[in-house]
Amino acid sequence: MVANRVTLKPRLTDGQVATYKREGYLIVADPIFPGEKFLKLKAHFEDKLDRLAPEVRPEEMDVPHFADPALFEWLFADEVLDLIEPLIGPNIALWSSHFICKPKGNGKRVPWHEDSAYWKHSLTPMEVVTVWLAVDPSTTANGCMYVVPRTQDNGYSDYVPVDKSKNVFDTEITPSKMRDLTALPVELQPNQASLHDGKLIHGSPPNTSELRRCGYTMRYMPSYVKFNAGDIGFAHQIYLARGRDLGGNQYADPDQAYPHLARYREQSGRKFH
Repeated sequence: MVANRVTLKPRLTDGQVATYKREGYLIVADPIFPGEKFLKLKAHFEDKLDRLAPEVRPEEMDVPHFADPALFEWLFADEVLDLIEPLIGPNIALWSSHFICKPKGNGKRVPWHEDSAYWKHSLTPMEVVTVWLAVDPSTTANGCMYVVPRTQDNGYSDYVPVDKSKNVFDTEITPSKMRDLTALPVELQPNQASLHDGKLIHGSPPNTSELRRCGYTMRYMPSYVKFNAGDIGFAHQIYLARGRDLGGNQYADPDQAYPHLARYREQSGRKFH
C-alpha cells in the first residue's frame, strides 16, 4: 500500500536528528513523496528496468541520472532535500544515485561494507548521507538492508575478496572486524526511506523469496566537501542540489544527459557505489 500524505518542512525533529547522529542511521516512516509523485517514480523505474540490457544485473543500475536527467525531479525534490538539510545544512550537493533491484529468487547479496571505503580519497571530508527510498517492500523475507548501529566512527575497515557471482560487490569487511550479531534489519514499505551515514557498516542477504526488492539510493553531501576527482574524475561528476558551493567544486548540468559517462562506467566496470 502506498501512503498518500507527506510531512511539511521541517521533516526531521530534533530527536530524529539526534538519533541519526548517535546511531548512524534513521528510519523515516512517513511517506517521502505524495502518492502520485511516488507512483510516477516507480513507473519511471519500471520502464528503465524493462529496457535494461540483458547482460546488466538489476542490482547494478549505477548513477542512472547521468544518462537520465528526468530523475532530478526526485533527486532535487524538496521532499528529499528537506530530510537532508537538518543533517548537513542548507548547501547540498548530490554525490550519486543508484537503483539496487534484487529480483525475486536470485537477488544477489550485498556484502558487509562501508560506502566510504569505496570512495576513499575522493571526498574531503568524508560526509555523505544516503537516502534509501523503498520502491518495493523491503523486509527480512526479501533481503532488506541490515545496519550495524554506531559504527560510523571509522569508515575504512579492512576488506577481503568475495565471489562476485553471488555478491553485488567483490570485497567485504574482514570477518574478524564484523559485528554481525549487533546488526539490525531496516524494514520499509514503498515510499518510506532510511537515512544512513556514509561510514556506517551495512549489508543485506540475498533475495530468495518470491517478492522483488528494489530501492533507490540518493546520496548527498554538504557543499563544503571537496570532490577530489583524481583518477575517477573522468567517470564521475556531482551536482549542486540546493544553496551554494562552499568547496570550490565544479558541478554538472542537471538539464544535460551524459550517457558517455554512464556507458564508460558500465563497460569498464569502474563503479563507485
